[in-house]
Amino acid sequence: MELFPSNYDVIALIVDLMLVLVAFLYVGISIFTPMILYKKEKINKFQARKMVHLFAGLAVLVTPFFTWKLFGTIIAGLLTVVTLLSSKKSKVKKLQELYETIGEEAEESLERPYLQGPFHYCLAITLIVTIAAIFFPNQIYFAIAGILIMIISDTLASLFGKKYGKHPINISWTKTTRSLEGSIMMFLSAFILCFGAFLIYGFFNIGGTQQALNFFDVLILSLITSLVATFIELISPSTWDDLTIPIGTTLSIFLIVYLASLI
Repeated sequence: MELFPSNYDVIALIVDLMLVLVAFLYVGISIFTPMILYKKEKINKFQARKMVHLFAGLAVLVTPFFTWKLFGTIIAGLLTVVTLLSSKKSKVKKLQELYETIGEEAEESLERPYLQGPFHYCLAITLIVTIAAIFFPNQIYFAIAGILIMIISDTLASLFGKKYGKHPINISWTKTTRSLEGSIMMFLSAFILCFGAFLIYGFFNIGGTQQALNFFDVLILSLITSLVATFIELISPSTWDDLTIPIGTTLSIFLIVYLASLI
């Protein structure tokens, strides 16, 4: 378990702070661009929400490059607070505008309307990055894979299933309906994302801070992770899958790898 790296120095701190600045600039652009486009009526609310969902969370890709990995937690944590405070009644104008831009009708019915979906999304990222930074700082690529699956694969599965789904899968105990076609898209896209994350951060070890993976490891771990993610997505209530998919997938693959290391 690592809370603070023993080799941390002033140079490492400066580099980390520069990366934090870059991450915040990126997040700001990914949030304010949809807000501006929505104001100008170039996109609708659904498109604005999907743009924020798809792009803002990608800031997590910078986490393996931090010497002190908990900077990733700070970034995600601040975004979690922003989504929690964004509402019609917020005293901060920009937070009101953010809610008006990407808020959904279902969120209006809450006792205190706020960006519940994005809040779960940011909370999941915060929890995953924190757990990985403390307990598995040299295997952050598992956390990144879980988050990318939530950001991209879950969205693709939903869109693909709605458009091409012809074989419904009814999960009675969660009262949700998935489709075979959507689940196949979930698996395929998750495999590609996992393969990319494990290849870049594990096989090529870009950044030089992660535990190395050989090509066979990359293939097998990508297959297992995408299967686990598809199963979790299939049985998760749709209102909670922004939490269950990334957290369940990441913790499952961490556990599988840990148990395999004991054999």
